[in-house]
Amino acid sequence: MQIHVLGSAAGGGFPQWNCNCPNCSGVRLGSIQAQPRTQSSIIVGNGTPDWALINASPDVLTQIKSTPLLQPARHIRDSGIAAVVLMDAQVDHVTGLMMLRERSSPLPLYATKQVFEDLTSGLPLIKTLDHYCKVVQHLIDLNQDSFQIEALQGIEFKPVPLSSKAPPYSPHRYDPHLGDNIGLLITDKSSGRSAFYAPGLGMIEQQVEQAMQQADVLLVDGTFWTDDEMITSGLSKKRAIDMGHLAQSGAGGMIEALSAYTHKRRILIHINNTNPILREDSPQALELKNLGIEVAFDGMQIEV
Repeated sequence: MQIHVLGSAAGGGFPQWNCNCPNCSGVRLGSIQAQPRTQSSIIVGNGTPDWALINASPDVLTQIKSTPLLQPARHIRDSGIAAVVLMDAQVDHVTGLMMLRERSSPLPLYATKQVFEDLTSGLPLIKTLDHYCKVVQHLIDLNQDSFQIEALQGIEFKPVPLSSKAPPYSPHRYDPHLGDNIGLLITDKSSGRSAFYAPGLGMIEQQVEQAMQQADVLLVDGTFWTDDEMITSGLSKKRAIDMGHLAQSGAGGMIEALSAYTHKRRILIHINNTNPILREDSPQALELKNLGIEVAFDGMQIEV
């Protein structure tokens, strides 16, 4: 099973278009050792020309252009994207769907009941897409153990419910529902090896811990270094935990959570533009390197 990182940044990308924090200014000027990143998304494949796109970021066209394997050119109009799986209805994970509207066949879309409801009412992307390529909805049922995508035989997707808020445009923004946000345990049935993907992870609950124990590769939330990062940067009054993200440093942080899995491949993804780990020579980046924890980058290829 192959995983290809299309985008590794949090919402807004890196540099963020309107941000002049030291990281964003530095990467624009070339004065820091860092590389630009698009908004987070991965593709999963089994060695055929077909791939599952996990989250459709606003940067999806740029990501496709830089990923030749997503244009297998079998027909006059073609795409390597066989289906899209949504882990939530957040704007940085779904608005790329509109860029796929020129498909010559209906788009297979996998999501939970809550995500489909948000994309029908709060942000009606599905209704809009139905005027173009149309959408074939596949419900991710949290009561079922796993699901498969027809074009990706041999790969199994197990949804893992995560505690999180619904998007600001959701009718139940302040009334969290199971299924607002999920992680995915993705397994190659022939080898038995698996990866746990959770770019929006605010709490290590029992079901999350079980998925992390089972997986061979952990591709998890790397949004913020500290819980008060946005506050000390002068960019927000919200803490990381308020936005549904577990900071890397500090007691109970992601580094501590990952310390139990030194025998696994551990990768941080969905990295905010303020995070010092984007600077490849920063003390924080060097700390991760010494701990054997990787920082995802656009174009990263992972064999599971």
